[in-house]
Amino acid sequence: MIRQQAFEKTGNKMLKGGLHCHTTRSDGKIPPDETMRIYSDHGFDFLALTDHRKYNFASYAPETGLLIIPGMEMDYNMPEHGGLCRHCFHEVVIGPVEGNGFVQDQKFPRPDVKDQYELQPYLDELHANNNLTIYCHPGWSTTAAEEFEHLKGNIAMEVWNSHCAKFYDCDKDAMYWDQLLRKGIRLWGVATDDTHGYDAICEGWVRVNAEKNVESVLAALKNGAFYASCGPEIYDFYVEDGKAVIECSPAAMIRFHYGYSPNEVHKAGDELLTAAETSVPDYYTYIRASVTDAEGRTAWTNPIYLKD
Repeated sequence: MIRQQAFEKTGNKMLKGGLHCHTTRSDGKIPPDETMRIYSDHGFDFLALTDHRKYNFASYAPETGLLIIPGMEMDYNMPEHGGLCRHCFHEVVIGPVEGNGFVQDQKFPRPDVKDQYELQPYLDELHANNNLTIYCHPGWSTTAAEEFEHLKGNIAMEVWNSHCAKFYDCDKDAMYWDQLLRKGIRLWGVATDDTHGYDAICEGWVRVNAEKNVESVLAALKNGAFYASCGPEIYDFYVEDGKAVIECSPAAMIRFHYGYSPNEVHKAGDELLTAAETSVPDYYTYIRASVTDAEGRTAWTNPIYLKD
């Protein structure tokens, strides 16, 4: 049996966490203390306050018990046509409390780069300071997969971004993700809010198999021991005896994705689905699954890699 890392029997609670949000510390409309209270009231266990180019370690509402993951968002423009920003790269940056190369309220410039190869040294510097990076909203950024596929060191990419989905009708499923996975580029997938106000908040999260401390959460994120969701819950996902099996909360649709056309789709009949399985041929290099509930909300497993 190959079980996806999120569902290993560790005894940990599956922590609910937000990895991308903005407050009045940058271009958000909600103060950081109120932001924390809102996320806490919606059952979140941890949150990264990722204001633009301004690093944060601080908890602004410690009474909530919400664990703060240190971090920020970095953005890099690719100007064209006399300075018009046609494309850009955004990265969520998260790191540890101890051994972090950055300090509270440290500010960073926004460099212009011409392509992913000019961006790479900036990512290398973030990684050298013991931080992890997550590639943000490629649809909103109008970067095709081939424009960021050679970036080194990202642990994950956004497959759902609440702000982009709600206001720009993009970054709401995983097309770019599969384009990379089928080329052998290994990235985990996260769902985030990219909160800027009250109208796209607590709608995208990760469920992480970790202890409730920064070190454990970061390790689980790096190792893929989580799934992404906008609502549904996933209880297990594994491959055994030539079949992939998923178990989940009641679903209107379950899909299997493996880099070949077409995806396999299971749709509910008179009763909602709580499990599905599919055959896994020897030539698949990975398989992942997604679950959509009766309200149209989706959750995504991370892939099980089938080849070394």
